[in-house]
Amino acid sequence: MLDCTAGREPGDPYAAPTPEHSFVEAISRPPKRLKIAMMLKDHRDNELHPECAKAVTGAAKLCASLGHIVEAMDAPLDLVALRPMNAMIAAANTARTLGLRWKALGREPNAKDVESVTWAVYQRGLKVSGVEYVDAIAAVHAAGRKLAAFLANWDVLLTTTLPAPPPKLGYFDQNGDVQTFTERVTEYLSITPLHNATGTPAMSVPLHWTSEGLPVGVHFAGRYGEEAMLLRLAAQLEAAAPWFDRLPPL
Repeated sequence: MLDCTAGREPGDPYAAPTPEHSFVEAISRPPKRLKIAMMLKDHRDNELHPECAKAVTGAAKLCASLGHIVEAMDAPLDLVALRPMNAMIAAANTARTLGLRWKALGREPNAKDVESVTWAVYQRGLKVSGVEYVDAIAAVHAAGRKLAAFLANWDVLLTTTLPAPPPKLGYFDQNGDVQTFTERVTEYLSITPLHNATGTPAMSVPLHWTSEGLPVGVHFAGRYGEEAMLLRLAAQLEAAAPWFDRLPPL
């Protein structure tokens, strides 16, 4: 899929660097010896759940056994400050997308068409001013530059994908109390939104399971445009610690 969609279309305002080789070819070759920065906190500077910390340290040991250099390092990234900017951009785009859909359907906006959380985001998006939106974009770009400066000295940033194991179904209720949902999502999505905002290539690799059999993702992020390097690392990790047959009982 990546090989089919890689490259820019005519007129694209932004485009990732064109890969030198196909991604399929990339996974057939092991990565070079990588310098990996390991974080045992999330991007809100909070401690990880013990299972997630165990997942990260286990992945670090695996990477070291494969010849990579792994060092504990806290990246100077502030997701607390970036989150309202991300939320503003998401709200404005949600308002636009829903507006286009209702227009296509020939209908007026209606709260009954979407979840209560989505409706609240839509309403918030309608109030975002042009200056606020541009300010939020500038903040995201600044975060991207800061992350790029950090990764100039590291090949990979190793963290957990989420700060805690998967919660029970219904924990994130989009038709429940909006404030409760927002607080829970803000606490739980404390790593990946940074990479969504900055466009940094990243992957979640299933390298750890709790005693109850719940998967805990390990998150690897690389420099902008270096997806092939991450794919090589993923292939190497899977060969060393296969997970293909880890299927839950039905």
